[in-house]
Amino acid sequence: MKKPIIDIHCDLLIYLTNHFSDLNNKEDIGCSLPYLKEGNVDLQVMAIFTPTEENSHKLGVQQSEIFRNLNTQENELYRFEKQHLSTLGNGKGVGMLAAVENASGFCDENMSLKEGFKNLETIIDNVGELFYISFTHHLENRFGGGNYSTAGLKNDGKALIDYLDNKNIAIDFSHTSDALAYEILNYVSKNNIKVPIIASHSNYRSIFDHPRNLPNEIAQEIIQREGLIGVNFLRAFVNNEKPEVLQEHIAHGLELGAQKAVCYGADFFYVKGNPDKSRIPYYYKEHENAGCYPQINKTIKQQFGEEVCNNISHQNVTDFLTRIWS
Repeated sequence: MKKPIIDIHCDLLIYLTNHFSDLNNKEDIGCSLPYLKEGNVDLQVMAIFTPTEENSHKLGVQQSEIFRNLNTQENELYRFEKQHLSTLGNGKGVGMLAAVENASGFCDENMSLKEGFKNLETIIDNVGELFYISFTHHLENRFGGGNYSTAGLKNDGKALIDYLDNKNIAIDFSHTSDALAYEILNYVSKNNIKVPIIASHSNYRSIFDHPRNLPNEIAQEIIQREGLIGVNFLRAFVNNEKPEVLQEHIAHGLELGAQKAVCYGADFFYVKGNPDKSRIPYYYKEHENAGCYPQINKTIKQQFGEEVCNNISHQNVTDFLTRIWS
């Protein structure tokens, strides 16, 4: 029996804003539909990504409409909902969940928060269940500091946390500054706010020192709060020279207690559109597209055992969704 696969972060939607007819293009993006099917992916979380710029909310809403329109039998994609948790892996097709990577995707720097939250509701209407929201991307915005900044939680960020209280939408730490992550944790604890905390596509800084990777203290907070940490396949966040360091990141997460937290968050995106050529190759061949999951699972099973492999491939995400959707 094929092992179900769940991945909690890819950038297919922003790719499709300019290449809508290329859902099946294996040349451009590692999470194209043929690769998802080849890799036995049963559930793929698709991020709505926008840079922080003027009218960024329009691009966010556009991607939510693309997500809605992908939900067809012809595409072999379907919107994943609570009832599908019990039938995961039955060969129905590839389930889809949406997330927001950068809150600028519903609220640009110049509009009122009221308008921004209205845009967020439009996005939710289009996509159904929303898995998580990242407040920032690499840089600082009205909500807080991104991973290449030192800013912490701003007043608009506090308002967004208040808005998310009891909505069962997770806050994603994969692009927070350390200051923003710590201040979100302090704010939700001080105000007894019920919101899940995850890192959808992050590795560990103590294994490979990069601002996009998690320091141990933040990883342990996510684990303690029964969140998820998605293993990122990008070479820049794994190790610049050794693909096998991916397994070292997994081993380190397990040492921190992440047996019920670690999952896949590969972060496949349109590499041809990236201006930073110093990062080529963006992925090692072992991890370059979603078709690689069966072999990656085999390696994980050999090194860490059947239970850990099952947890990473699907069980931890299934348990997380069951818990927050109950």
